[in-house]
Amino acid sequence: MESNTTVKKANPLGYAPIGSLIAKFAIPSVISFLVTSAYNITDQIFIGHVIGMLGNAATNVSFPLVTLTTALAQLAGVGTAANFNLRMGAKEEEKAKEYIGTGIALMAIIGTLLFLIVTIFKSPLLILCGATDTVFPLAKSYLGITAIGLPFLLFTNSSSNVIRADGSPSYSMFCTVTGAVLNIFLDWLFMFVFEWGIQGAAIATVIGQIVSFLLCISYYFRFKTFKIRFSMLVPQINNLIDIIKVGMSNFFNLFIMMFVNIVLNNSLKTYGAQSIYGSDIPLAVSGVIAKINSILSAFSVGISHGCQPIFGFNMGAKNYGRVKETYKKAITVALCLSLVALFSFQMFPRQITGIFGSGNELYFQFAEQYLRIFLLMVSAQVINPITVNYFTSTGNVKQGIFLSLSRQGLILLPLLLILPKFLGIDGILYAGPIADLAAGILSLAMVAVSFKKMTKLENEA
Repeated sequence: MESNTTVKKANPLGYAPIGSLIAKFAIPSVISFLVTSAYNITDQIFIGHVIGMLGNAATNVSFPLVTLTTALAQLAGVGTAANFNLRMGAKEEEKAKEYIGTGIALMAIIGTLLFLIVTIFKSPLLILCGATDTVFPLAKSYLGITAIGLPFLLFTNSSSNVIRADGSPSYSMFCTVTGAVLNIFLDWLFMFVFEWGIQGAAIATVIGQIVSFLLCISYYFRFKTFKIRFSMLVPQINNLIDIIKVGMSNFFNLFIMMFVNIVLNNSLKTYGAQSIYGSDIPLAVSGVIAKINSILSAFSVGISHGCQPIFGFNMGAKNYGRVKETYKKAITVALCLSLVALFSFQMFPRQITGIFGSGNELYFQFAEQYLRIFLLMVSAQVINPITVNYFTSTGNVKQGIFLSLSRQGLILLPLLLILPKFLGIDGILYAGPIADLAAGILSLAMVAVSFKKMTKLENEA
């Protein structure tokens, strides 16, 4: 067994203060997710002001396919990064090389297949996602262009995890930020100067995604831990299975989120038609609130991804105390940030939703109600993604998958189907905070059991 001195020389993940490590890895990760949210929000703002409410609804019914892309990116990226860190923590460098090669190949294969499927089945997919007759033409025009960028988005999001795992969180952030900033500038140029409408927003998005992709590709030619050779990029079945196993919990979390988003859109369309708001207002508002919530998600998901190398390496090195300390500090930071968000949502709903364009009084009435009720339990909401990544990164795949399914699939989805039957469209709004609270409690209970097991292992050692 190697001494602590050897571990210190090998990798600071095993000895540096946990607080500074979380700051080093999580802050760039949070910034990356925030910037990604910012350019999604910028798209929504520009489209809302130039096209109007129907433009916001069009991006909303296209968004489940972006979520699917992110889910697949998490499958490949988190699975690759976690296995890489676990093997490096266990001093198995040759095996770590195999995972990196297989992971990069998997990213390229999935991205290509996704582009083909979305392009071929564009119209039925949009109808499935809840597009109304008035929203469908705009949504089809928008998705027809943004589908081109989906493979690049997938590769960038996957690679961000791998680049962070290699010890370069700042560069991972740089890749995302550069594409996002470019997209924001091009949004303004194409929509306000060239007056290309919603197509301009779509073209700007794709160009930004391609630039981020190229920056990620360039990093693999100067990978820090070891040199990546083309001969490594042949997928190996056993490694592929391991990557999918570990990445599956993050994938399920987002895949179920996509499925719930589709159910949500269709429920809003159905029950909205039975209310004073109609179908289009709830669809437009839902898209706006999703973008607002993505800011909070950027913090919780960014923190969870930033902790992944710390969890993985120390679990592989059997430094159980450091694993527990990392989780506790990550949750504390996320909860503090969520309280700020909760205060803002409750006190300034009209001001926040008004940023995303104009609408009539009914539109803003529903927007205020949606923001205040649906995001009432944001403090509980931040617990789930950090806990999912905790289990995934420490090799506890089954627990991670179960928690990924819990909030969206096992709790929120049934509520979205049941509550509106009794409460109408208000039932959809109340489903959100109930699901957040239940999933948060479940996550903490499972972590408590995990901590007891690690404490027992520490005592035995």
